[in-house]
Amino acid sequence: MVTAPPTAIQRPPLRVRLRDFWRRVTEGMELTQLWSQFHTEARASYRLYSRDVAARTPDDLTHRRRWHMVKEFFWALLEKLSPARRVLLLAAMVMLVFPSSGFSYNGADHEVHVVEFDFHFWGGLLMFVLLMLEIADRVVMKRDLQIAREIQTWLLPGAPPQIPGIAVAYTTRPANTVAGDYYDVFPRPGKTIDQSRIVFAVADVAGKSIPAAMLMATFQASLKTLSTAQVELTELVSNMNKYACSNSQGGLRFTTAFLSEYDAARRTFHYVNAGHNNPILRRSNGTIERLDVGGLPVGIQAEAKYESATVTLAPGDWLIIFTDGLVEAENARQDEYGETRLLAAINAGASTTPPEMLNRFMAELDLFVGATPQHDDVTCLLIKAGEF
Repeated sequence: MVTAPPTAIQRPPLRVRLRDFWRRVTEGMELTQLWSQFHTEARASYRLYSRDVAARTPDDLTHRRRWHMVKEFFWALLEKLSPARRVLLLAAMVMLVFPSSGFSYNGADHEVHVVEFDFHFWGGLLMFVLLMLEIADRVVMKRDLQIAREIQTWLLPGAPPQIPGIAVAYTTRPANTVAGDYYDVFPRPGKTIDQSRIVFAVADVAGKSIPAAMLMATFQASLKTLSTAQVELTELVSNMNKYACSNSQGGLRFTTAFLSEYDAARRTFHYVNAGHNNPILRRSNGTIERLDVGGLPVGIQAEAKYESATVTLAPGDWLIIFTDGLVEAENARQDEYGETRLLAAINAGASTTPPEMLNRFMAELDLFVGATPQHDDVTCLLIKAGEF
């Protein structure tokens, strides 16, 4: 049996290979999308370094202020690296500044040999090595953050539960990979079936990213654990506050929270507002009420006292619970979204369902901020009372 010789593999044309390479690098993004992404990342990096520069620049400094800010910006960059990488960066910068040089010597054959040393090449090589080390750190950190995000997702509720008399929708958008915002809806059994309640919780930990996410997990664990005790809502919040104060670094790591219990039989919300943004209660006739009874944020003062209040929902009433990331979102002109726009969106969508209202909120927020980087976590929980 005679077999045909293998045919040579035809390589695609150079134009096709370049196109595939560009698509792999850009992941299919258009130039406008790439520029928008670069602009967003550049602004975020500028804010990171400018905070350090501003903290080290006296307000009354007038003489040589520009040179002082350049020097502090350099140190803000350098101190983000490990000591070994700082030396590597300084060596690379010195080599890039120096011109190429060489020296000559007489060999054994009485000929003159010239040896050149290209500082630019070795400086660029050191920069490349430094870039590789930083990328490796970023990949490891990104993997760890992704795992943390998955764990945090497990702590949050999934699909909204079916609760008699009301419809519920919620969402959260972290400013970074992980968030410091928390929301939850879960049953709290009472001594009897008639005393059972549904807990609605929305909280905002001071700060962002990993530290806030760790405190958010602590808040969630303490809430779920302490909720099993047969105590009033005010005592529950007081117990959570005492626990939080033992881990709040003297009140620096506090948490604003809105905690409520829903009684389906009476259609009432019994709530405590611990320093949180006042939720908006929109009655079916358009009247606006604010749920502002409570006390200090959790984690500031161990002996803080908390008060509670009760509201009754009638058919068509809306309850909007949110974190400050929603109303304090900024556009390119640094204008805040604000509660005026939020109230307008609520009034415009009063006849819709909570999922539809939530989509309206997020779409209008995206339209308002545009390409401006999100500087805080955004969380919103919507409740609408149905027919009896």
